[in-house]
Amino acid sequence: MHLRRNPRHVGLAVAALLVSACSAGASTSSATSAAHVALAALPRSTPAALTPYYEQKARWRSCGVPGFECATLKAPLDYDKPAGEEVRLAVARKKATGPGERLGSLFVNPGGPGGSAIGYLQAYAGIGYPAAVRARYDMVAVDPRGVARSEPVECLDGRDMDTYTQTDTTPDDARERSELVDAYKKFAEGCGAHSPQLLRHVSTVETARDMDIVRAALGDAKLNYVGASYGTFLGATYAGLFPGRSGRLVLDGAMDPSLPARRLNLDQTAGFETAFQSFAKDCVQQSDCPLGRKGTSTAQVGQNLKAFFRKLDAHPIPAGDADGRRLGEALATTGVIAAMYDEGAWAQLREALNSAMKENDGAGLLVLSDSYYERDADGRYSNLMSANAAVNCLDLPPAYDTPEEVEKAVPTFEKASPVFGEGLAWASLNCAYWPVGATGEPHRIEARGAAPIVVVGTTRDPATPYRWARSLAAQLTSARLLTYEGDGHTAYGRGSACIDSAIDTYLLRGTPPTDGKRCS
Repeated sequence: MHLRRNPRHVGLAVAALLVSACSAGASTSSATSAAHVALAALPRSTPAALTPYYEQKARWRSCGVPGFECATLKAPLDYDKPAGEEVRLAVARKKATGPGERLGSLFVNPGGPGGSAIGYLQAYAGIGYPAAVRARYDMVAVDPRGVARSEPVECLDGRDMDTYTQTDTTPDDARERSELVDAYKKFAEGCGAHSPQLLRHVSTVETARDMDIVRAALGDAKLNYVGASYGTFLGATYAGLFPGRSGRLVLDGAMDPSLPARRLNLDQTAGFETAFQSFAKDCVQQSDCPLGRKGTSTAQVGQNLKAFFRKLDAHPIPAGDADGRRLGEALATTGVIAAMYDEGAWAQLREALNSAMKENDGAGLLVLSDSYYERDADGRYSNLMSANAAVNCLDLPPAYDTPEEVEKAVPTFEKASPVFGEGLAWASLNCAYWPVGATGEPHRIEARGAAPIVVVGTTRDPATPYRWARSLAAQLTSARLLTYEGDGHTAYGRGSACIDSAIDTYLLRGTPPTDGKRCS
């Protein structure tokens, strides 16, 4: 079972993200007016200054992973100054296996922002997508600028990241609030020191333009694409900029680009609460549920988990970690939220909670938290969290500018989620201290003239609430909304034959599902 994590909104490193979500200190009225602005399409013709980029040819080489090959292409660092500095884009593909007529390239992106598309291709999409799709398409991935193999943004080393991820995000007093603010500032300062120029040019719009350069370099007249979570925002942005070059686009676990970050963060908080309630209902039916038994209400299950978090806040427990980390409230909360992305992880979460609550052993929850942050056993982190913040804080201004604003918002977040609300409210503060000002704002994406676009929403998706899929489908003029009535984050390739069949038919035949089709 693959786990598409995205958008990351929990914990310090992912505060205030969503659809690139750090929307900011924007007032409700200004955000509302901004949402009336639609993303404008770029001119159909390629500007002369960009011609050298569009005329590149990929020189493929071995990736070291059997069946895959890699190349490096270039794009301008600043599209307003195409003759200036360049960024190197890492590209990977697995060629169509046949039989059947080749349909071109199928780009994939797992979301994040900050997730490695190449890692996703090599670990899952290139081997796990339906055989019929892999037979007809060259499977292609581009690590976005600032991510993984494409000139990664770096902020903190492993030891400092350990400190960062353990910082208390439910401050009880002025000292703890100050420590939280200092942690956000140190993270932001690290990003600014290590990647000062790149940090200004990792927006979703720039990444979408990069994808068009790669499309041209591969010889495809149109872009065919499957994007998950934040990858839906990237795909929709591409369609908005290049509607005439948009081919078969699937946007799974859709995000709503028209919302300001405050609303995005609050919606996602409610999404995690919806997912937790599903987990709680299932948990009390199981003999090994440590949070209640059959007949225990979901509200009581939540109170029991919250009480456990409070105990950890006061007294972290051993976690069998070679670097001496103990399981406190911050890491435990991240571990629980990580399991909300996939109902297949619920049994693992019950086991981890049992060990922590009954045996004073936090190792299981630490494993879940480390998987979320992409921390390996040697204490090294991928650049997921650095890139996540860099993109989010550039795409939209911060949700909150001061700790005082967050304090006022905490009751609203706690109403949306009694279990996670307080921590997610404080996690919305990180972009306030970012060293680079935001260049984006909330906007609609209409993509007038684009071919049919399939927008997929899951009714109990924790990270991309179903309402976002409905909203994006209403914005895109050629959208077809496909609904999965179920749990977990995203729907394609997660066990629904109805969803998989509808998407496979679209990718292979170009026939989109009927708008409003529902699967379970």
